[in-house]
Amino acid sequence: MAHKKSAGKGTNKHSVPKVAASRTPAGFTAEERAAMKERARELKRADKAEGESDVLAKIAEMQGSDRAMAKRLHALIRAIAPGLSPKTWYGMPAYARNGKVVCFFQAAGKFKARYATFGFTDEANLDEGAMWPTAYALKELTAAEEERIAALVKKAVS
Repeated sequence: MAHKKSAGKGTNKHSVPKVAASRTPAGFTAEERAAMKERARELKRADKAEGESDVLAKIAEMQGSDRAMAKRLHALIRAIAPGLSPKTWYGMPAYARNGKVVCFFQAAGKFKARYATFGFTDEANLDEGAMWPTAYALKELTAAEEERIAALVKKAVS
């Protein structure tokens, strides 16, 4: 009986080609992959009561103006919307109602952007007609921006 040659060198119908096993996910930056890994860890975490300390730890890791803005936003959100629970979301400080994120702060350094972002998810009550903003670029946080963010957060949780 003749010996059959396999279809590919070093492969059979049950093995994965060596090339596919060494590939990294295409299309995602290192920062995006890190954020996805952080989110997976957040979902596995059983103790949700540690949200405040997790958020404060993430803020402490930030640099310069990102850290300053995050500290001020954290204090503002805790004062304006005490019903929101701090938690991390993709490694970013976020604030949730009934376990679902309503708003979040993305440091400029997180994805090497030129500005930080303060955003809202679809859990926020910000609907206004057929189109409305859900994220805001932040280069600095002045009293005027704090006032605007406070109004948006109040509306988001109403």
